Amino acid sequence: MLLTHSYAPEHSPPQRRWTQLVRSFRSAGWQVDVVTPVAHAPHGRRTLPPRIAGRPFLAHRGEFGETVRRVPYLWHRTTRIGRLINHLLSAAMSVPVAAMGPRPDVVIVTVPSLPILGAGFVVSRLLRRPLVVDMRDAWPDIARDARIVRGNAKSLVELVIIAIQVRADLVVTVTYGFAHTLRERGLKNVATVTNGIDMAVIRALDPPPSRQDRLEVLYLGNHGESQRLDVPIRAAALVGQGMRLTLVGHGVERNRLMALAAELGAPVEFHAPIHGPEIMDYYERADSCIVTLRDDWKSFDTTIPSKTYEVLSVGRHVTGIVKGEARTILEDAEAGHVVASEVKAVAHLWRTLAENRELLRVGEKGRAWVKNNANVQALGEAYIELLREVARESRA
Repeated sequence: MLLTHSYAPEHSPPQRRWTQLVRSFRSAGWQVDVVTPVAHAPHGRRTLPPRIAGRPFLAHRGEFGETVRRVPYLWHRTTRIGRLINHLLSAAMSVPVAAMGPRPDVVIVTVPSLPILGAGFVVSRLLRRPLVVDMRDAWPDIARDARIVRGNAKSLVELVIIAIQVRADLVVTVTYGFAHTLRERGLKNVATVTNGIDMAVIRALDPPPSRQDRLEVLYLGNHGESQRLDVPIRAAALVGQGMRLTLVGHGVERNRLMALAAELGAPVEFHAPIHGPEIMDYYERADSCIVTLRDDWKSFDTTIPSKTYEVLSVGRHVTGIVKGEARTILEDAEAGHVVASEVKAVAHLWRTLAENRELLRVGEKGRAWVKNNANVQALGEAYIELLREVARESRA
């Protein structure tokens, strides 16, 4: 049984990870029950018909034959407090919905939605089944860096997260760095299954043209506090009309970023989130793709942006504004340049790329790295073995 705050037909980092893993579980002959809200992201309301988005308290079959049990959501604005209240409601409703389903061998809860973490713990105890916590982000470290909670509440939230991690039968991280951090804190029940990409559905693109009037830079993904997209926008303003920065996605910072670009007169275009084959149109137009996380949060030393593997797979040059484990991956893949999260440094790199477009031709190195290190089939098999071991130990 999987408890998650986002699942297909939504398009999100947890959806991408768990669509791939559920497919592997079903291929192994496993029955999978997914408990998740009615599809309503990214706008905080249902935009798809009920037959696709699902109906509260009703079950339907997913793409791979899994059972999807939907819980209610609360209409909300795309703000931090709006999302939190919505997650609290959906997490509370997840407990009775999960309890009414068939008793599983293992309960999995995927984070970063903190309320669903608590719901997963309660469900595992109600059903007396082992709990696997899938930590896609470095919690509670990110909560501390982002100041999501403060004062006494901060200490309480951190204590609750750590207590559940300690009591889980297994904690799965998506980075080796965060697994190391948890082991240093005394956790022994830790394993790593990174995010990955299905190479069969991502084709390699031809190199960008040797001559072009302007440099085309693309960012695809969340427009939130974690990405600090004001830095590339300010850098684009410095470069001027010798480039175009295209930002595709949605997030709590989007309106502020649009206002900043207008104020600076920066050569920036904003586009709504896209999915499926249309994504490749944006990649084809791009000369370089941004992978970014802000550099003033310590927790991001062990965090890898979810789009990293996709960008490497298409064979485009990467503008990496990252540190820690994400920086190491980009440097090992030799698929672009890593630069400090400073406006002048980013602008200097883009001017250099515009003047010497041969630097944009990174070849197949990125795809080769993904094939060897983030192949989704191999990652699914690794997760299956971990869950088998958890189930065996529980029965014993």
